[in-house]
Amino acid sequence: MNKKQLKNTEWSILICTIILIIVGLFALYSASISSELETFKKQVMWVIACIPILIVMLIIDYRTIAKISIVFYILSIILLIGVLLTSAINGATSWFSIGPISIQPAEFAKIAVVLFLANIMSKMSRNEINKPLKLVMIIGIVLIPVLLIVLQPDYGTAMTYIVALIVMLYVAGIKKRYIITSFLIVIIALPLLYFFVLPEHAKLRIDVYLNPYLDPRGAGYNIIQSKLAIGAGRLVGQGWLNGTQTHLGFLYPKTTDFIFAVIGEELGFITCAGIIIVYIALITRSIHVAKTARDDLGSYIAAGIVRYIYIPCSRKYRYDNGITSNNRSTTSFYKLWRK
Repeated sequence: MNKKQLKNTEWSILICTIILIIVGLFALYSASISSELETFKKQVMWVIACIPILIVMLIIDYRTIAKISIVFYILSIILLIGVLLTSAINGATSWFSIGPISIQPAEFAKIAVVLFLANIMSKMSRNEINKPLKLVMIIGIVLIPVLLIVLQPDYGTAMTYIVALIVMLYVAGIKKRYIITSFLIVIIALPLLYFFVLPEHAKLRIDVYLNPYLDPRGAGYNIIQSKLAIGAGRLVGQGWLNGTQTHLGFLYPKTTDFIFAVIGEELGFITCAGIIIVYIALITRSIHVAKTARDDLGSYIAAGIVRYIYIPCSRKYRYDNGITSNNRSTTSFYKLWRK
């Protein structure tokens, strides 16, 4: 890595990332004590494994990676097809299980799709991108993995691909008529999708997200408990490893979807506010990179990746009678509560 590369590196993004990793590991350690730190150990393993990958990515020019992006794209499509043949986990065929390790191809495909899409778009002028046939081709590149992910089914992750496409097209200068038309289609399609396409468990997630008290002892239970956990933390928290909601089993899934609630309960409002500030700084600097990239390729890649930072997707859960099917500990609390 030469001096020019060191000078042009956005170190603030790396610093923000390291801060978030450290805070996340502390929270995950506390949340996974009941499972003999299994999740924490896996996370540490992935952090260590990613360090050499980070170094390699810093050294290699992104334009070199973009040239072979079609290989990554094809491999990701093959993996997304292959994962459909696996056994369902939590109601979705989204993971390859290799011993104790579970890999979700859709997460790796995100980067492959962004790289390939950015490479294709960078070879077009702004006028070409706005031509109907070129636009259909661009949409088709994203639509293939989206349809495969919907078949898993994983609607949340599929939606993140759509949002990435929209952001990249916006950065590329797509004409307003396409934006307005798409907006009108979404307005018309959303209620139709909700009433006639989405399965009942997906509708339940939307309804409970808007109002968890619709089913406080069932599907809304976890959301309500997460709010109680954050509220219990107050200003400075109950102390690391001392969260009552976390360690008494009321908060679930505490190592994934509700890890922020663990942080809020044990480390308090000040730490939570600090995390939000770090995220704002991370997103702001990422957008700055996208705006000041030396070429369209770099701008499109940065725009696509920054979308994954500020619009994360959550894990999937299958609901049986309003209770998450993989939530055995919480189900026992429902029974005790009802008694």
